[in-house]
Amino acid sequence: MRVGTAINYAGGFAESVADIVELEKAGLDIVFVPEAYSFDAVSQLGYVAAKTERVQIASGIFQIYTRTPTLTAMTAAGLDFVSDGRFTLGIGASGPQVIEGFHGVKYDAPLGRTREIIDICRQVWRREKVVHSGAHYTIPLPPEQGTGLGKPLKLINHPVRERIPILLASIGPKNVALTAELAEGWEPIFFHPEKAADVWGASLAEGKAKRDPSLGELDTFVGTALAIGDDVDGLLDHLRGMLALYIGGMGARGKNFYNSLAQRYGYEAEAKLIQDLYLDGKKDEAAAAVPRELIRAISLIGPEGYVKERLAAFREAGATTLVVNPLLPGREARVAQVSKLRELVD
Repeated sequence: MRVGTAINYAGGFAESVADIVELEKAGLDIVFVPEAYSFDAVSQLGYVAAKTERVQIASGIFQIYTRTPTLTAMTAAGLDFVSDGRFTLGIGASGPQVIEGFHGVKYDAPLGRTREIIDICRQVWRREKVVHSGAHYTIPLPPEQGTGLGKPLKLINHPVRERIPILLASIGPKNVALTAELAEGWEPIFFHPEKAADVWGASLAEGKAKRDPSLGELDTFVGTALAIGDDVDGLLDHLRGMLALYIGGMGARGKNFYNSLAQRYGYEAEAKLIQDLYLDGKKDEAAAAVPRELIRAISLIGPEGYVKERLAAFREAGATTLVVNPLLPGREARVAQVSKLRELVD
């Protein structure tokens, strides 16, 4: 099991990268740089690549609507080049609030677009002349839609790797099946080890049945809060606001993927209450309504022996990489926490 972390998209970036440099020495395997509707992730990933030597870097995530498929491939190849083959391309659909509200682009056909983007990216990395005719992307552009001067081209540079790992952030049944079929990695959110098989097992099996063996085993990246100690239970409450935001505020009623996930975990009434409170502007009440047992289940917070038990549960549920958010303040504490987790994992 590998250990990773993610940089906070709203925090102090330079300080976070200084943390990563120290965490790399402590055994960190991979670091994710998010994008959301903050600074672009590409420039930051290049900076992280320059400041580190061994740790893998990953986009967490590039949104599929905000770049053309070919630009996504070019960007991934460039980041893989400047990091000497350490880049993983994390992509996902995000949601209509961000895509339509911030980028002004229609949020449609996430499954079909993702499948086509993956095909185009892998053509680019193999340095093939890119030709694609799909429902959502056509390359080259047909003459009747442009000047008629477009022709198939291949990437000028030779990529470090012709198959850069692709990771998909997905939680819906069809998206998870697509991930298991086509991607090297899968990043679910709010991973509940005891519920994962019930929620995602059928979709994973469906996708893996169509999977190209050359892709290898699916790498499952699980994000989780981390606090190892005898007096850290109070830190569970630090996660309430974030969970309330996602379950209650990330989308409208009937159009919130994270609310649906909480319901699939068995928290139907709680998810509805959190959403009603959050959308009514009662954010503190929404946070208080987040079930403590859910927070505990998706986290690694507690004494060393307890965390070791939870690690076994995550491993048994299929997690292969833990992307942790150390909750104890201070760089020294964060490094110590990752070092201790590295010991427990090994």
